[in-house]
Amino acid sequence: MTTLLVVDDSPIDRRLAGGLLSKRADWTIIYAADGEEAMHKVRQFQPSLVLTDMQMPHRNGLDVVTDIRQTASHIPVILMTAMGSEELAVQALNRGAASYVPKRSMVSNLLETVSRVLASSHDEKSHTSLMNRLGERNETFVLENDLGLVMSLARYLPREMAQVWNFDNTDRVRAGTALEEALLNSLYHGNLEVSSKLKEEDNDAFHKLASERMSLSPYQERRIHVRFSLTPLIANFTIRDDGQGFDHSKLPDPTDPANLERPSGRGVLLMRAFMDEVKYNATGNEVTLTRRRFKT
Repeated sequence: MTTLLVVDDSPIDRRLAGGLLSKRADWTIIYAADGEEAMHKVRQFQPSLVLTDMQMPHRNGLDVVTDIRQTASHIPVILMTAMGSEELAVQALNRGAASYVPKRSMVSNLLETVSRVLASSHDEKSHTSLMNRLGERNETFVLENDLGLVMSLARYLPREMAQVWNFDNTDRVRAGTALEEALLNSLYHGNLEVSSKLKEEDNDAFHKLASERMSLSPYQERRIHVRFSLTPLIANFTIRDDGQGFDHSKLPDPTDPANLERPSGRGVLLMRAFMDEVKYNATGNEVTLTRRRFKT
């Protein structure tokens, strides 16, 4: 049984989040009203994941992320963000949170986000002595527009990096989240040309249009091209789609907390928070994510 801890000082928001998560019969939901109680529950129950509000009395969401990273780094933390908590949320992502969900879109996005983080967190944690002695490794992949393949690759690559570098589970989950966002952008916005604006307006319509285009020309012939390079000190992930590209200079500034609630900037924000460097090519259909083993 998977135990999830929901932390929020608002009884209404706790019930909303807990009710959505309770749709999964294999998940047990426990609750805390603030950061101080949350850490007590973490020590008592060792949950598989923590979902926390940002603004709370006693100890806020940033404190929760910091404490868990220091005392139970294998437990991923997802933030629930609301208007007014954006700056704290950006700090929490930089300190180790695995992902975030705006409160206004919890109904449509919470289960998917929690499921993705849990799936990544439950993958292999150990590394082998052979892989830890790797000199250099290069791999290439060419993927059809298949969501299952995209998600498998997003979990495979950070797992391989974590094995070589002996990263903890949270660092691996964060790298996987960044890769998921980059790969999903290539799939939906690049190859299938489905906009973030439609997702914001109608999530079901977004996925319906994407599904339809997977079997239509010219979309179905397009591929996602991935290059993975790993050394003992640096990892590069280059992801290119066959779409028409875009002007990445027009993306909302992902470092501006005011843009935290905007779907069009969510992926870039997570990529920049969890990777050391994010670079697009001139046409905007290729992005390179760089992760260094040691921070400089």
